[in-house]
Amino acid sequence: MAVPKEIIEKYNKLVDLLNKYDYYYYVLDRPLVSDAEYDELKRQLKEIEEKYPEIIRPDSPTQRVGGKVAEGFKEAPHRVPMLSLENAMNESELRQWLRKIKDQFPEALFCAEPKFDGTSLELVYENGILIRAITRGDGTKGEDVTANARTIRTIPLKLMTDNPPPRIDVRGEVLISRKDFEELNEQLMREGGRTFANPRNAAAGSLRQLDPSITAKRRLTFIAWGVGYYEGIEFETQCQILDTLDGFGFKTSNPRKLCREIEEVIEYYREMEEKRDSFDYEMDGIVVKVAQLDIQEKLGATSHHPRWAIAGKFKPVERTTQVVDVVYQVGRTGIITPVAILKPVEVGGVIVSRVSLHNFDQVKQMDIRVGDWVYVRRAGDVIPEITAVIKERRPPDAKPIEPPDRCPVCGGPVVKEGAYLKCINMACPAKQAGQLEYMAKVLEIEGLGESTANALVKHGLVKDPADLFALKPQDIMKLPGYATRSATKLYEQIQKAKKMPLDKFITILGIPGVGKETAKLLAQKFKTLENFLNATESDLLSIKGIGYQLAKNILTFIRNPENRRVIEKMLKNGVEVLPMEEEKEEVRESPFAGKKVVFTGELEKLTRSQAKKIVESLGAKVTGSVSRSTDMVIVGKNPGRKYRDAQRYGVRIVPEEEFYEMLKEAGVEV
Repeated sequence: MAVPKEIIEKYNKLVDLLNKYDYYYYVLDRPLVSDAEYDELKRQLKEIEEKYPEIIRPDSPTQRVGGKVAEGFKEAPHRVPMLSLENAMNESELRQWLRKIKDQFPEALFCAEPKFDGTSLELVYENGILIRAITRGDGTKGEDVTANARTIRTIPLKLMTDNPPPRIDVRGEVLISRKDFEELNEQLMREGGRTFANPRNAAAGSLRQLDPSITAKRRLTFIAWGVGYYEGIEFETQCQILDTLDGFGFKTSNPRKLCREIEEVIEYYREMEEKRDSFDYEMDGIVVKVAQLDIQEKLGATSHHPRWAIAGKFKPVERTTQVVDVVYQVGRTGIITPVAILKPVEVGGVIVSRVSLHNFDQVKQMDIRVGDWVYVRRAGDVIPEITAVIKERRPPDAKPIEPPDRCPVCGGPVVKEGAYLKCINMACPAKQAGQLEYMAKVLEIEGLGESTANALVKHGLVKDPADLFALKPQDIMKLPGYATRSATKLYEQIQKAKKMPLDKFITILGIPGVGKETAKLLAQKFKTLENFLNATESDLLSIKGIGYQLAKNILTFIRNPENRRVIEKMLKNGVEVLPMEEEKEEVRESPFAGKKVVFTGELEKLTRSQAKKIVESLGAKVTGSVSRSTDMVIVGKNPGRKYRDAQRYGVRIVPEEEFYEMLKEAGVEV
């Protein structure tokens, strides 16, 4: 029976496409598709070959394990073929494989291990000394990367044993941690180099550097998961192999579990998928091996994979898709964020069609364009993000993403604030609730939080910041949840806040780049509101700490007619701006003097505002985000992202009890 023409055409297209992807992945270290997309294409290919074996091409990806040796490295053979693993794409397929093994060998036990997502490597030891390191390559031979492997500190140059076997070939995974991967990409981006799409790609690319000194800087690690050829030593089980490698000085696959029943394996699979994001290294599944080596030998192997082991894959957290458009969002603080509109794609069980591009500096650094094919990643509950652009798939009509020169909501002027573009119009509708909340925080207006700010804007009671100071109790009573008493209380708080020093008034304006400290510098320079509103560029540049860009932002803001209108309206509505008086503040010596401090979580003994005032009085500068210049992060209960950022940047973390001890040392009792 002849094979249908359309089947042959589809088959040839799949073979050619997968060979292209293999070349970019294995030879160039530049993958064009995600693992999930590759696996799906290969599955389609296998289905055709199983049905029509007569059309199998000798260059089909199913007829080999990997790619070719790259130029610059010598070939080296594997004494025992280094085969790839068969994949179970979900729990059902994993259970089916386990049942098949148990039906053949009821006594079979299973060793379940994490499947860390890196690049495979074989280490050849003779009489306990490392003599060669070989990449997987095509399974029968790979690349000799011994010089590079010797720079990886988790690879023993000599086995930790007084009685080493004459030869043992140790196999495992070369990895880079999530933290080191992020820092490596940041460094490459700063240097104008090509970034890596994911940690696996970074590990593979780092291991195959022609200059070993570059590999040495990449902070790679090696986790052993098995052996190839060995002599002069006996093993009975996979668990015994890993225990022996532990003793030899290797990091091995952990946490691993010896399972007697199928349900134990399934339970382990579910547990590891749930915990995958808590590990230092990327994990894309588990590996299940028949524990007894004699049963492994009876099961044997195909030319591509052992029959006694399988990879149970997790739901993918990374996929490839295309950017079809870009829109601009204006946030509560006026920041304009570019948002990529994607061809919908399922990532980690969620359909993703929109991804924030964060800011225009990042757009420029990554060179993302409308029409580009990109990697989209979503690990755990993390918001989806684009991790890399696949420039090899860029269509000729791809359009660069340009920052807008006017606010997309109100048409007002925009200025640059650090990496961000910001609308400076005080009356911009998109900013009103955020501005109110910010003003309430600066002026310490109790009862005016996020929900009330949103309600004031939603009910049309506040259309610009000046409207806040014209509110009457009867206006506030129109809001949900407000009665006479609560409305009067909020009204009184607003009246109390109307009288403010110049530095606070400048702060609540929300000028890009002007926070509490800069506002104080401006107030000390100009003394009165009138002087400030008539400032010149030379006046501003004469202030220490204010550069050209910030001076330009301030002038653009105070010379904007709409902003001047809102300021005049605030004064008409009863706001009284007090002239700035000279301040002579004596700062006590303390552990906080001259330090940049960030708070995260809930403190038991102090409110965030109280704690901030105390450490500022002791000479600290409190900031709202963590960077490499942060000196300490004070951590209370239920810390948020700032705690993770502190770990990421290696910033000193101060638990709450230690914080109180430091205050005590500075003479402050709480």
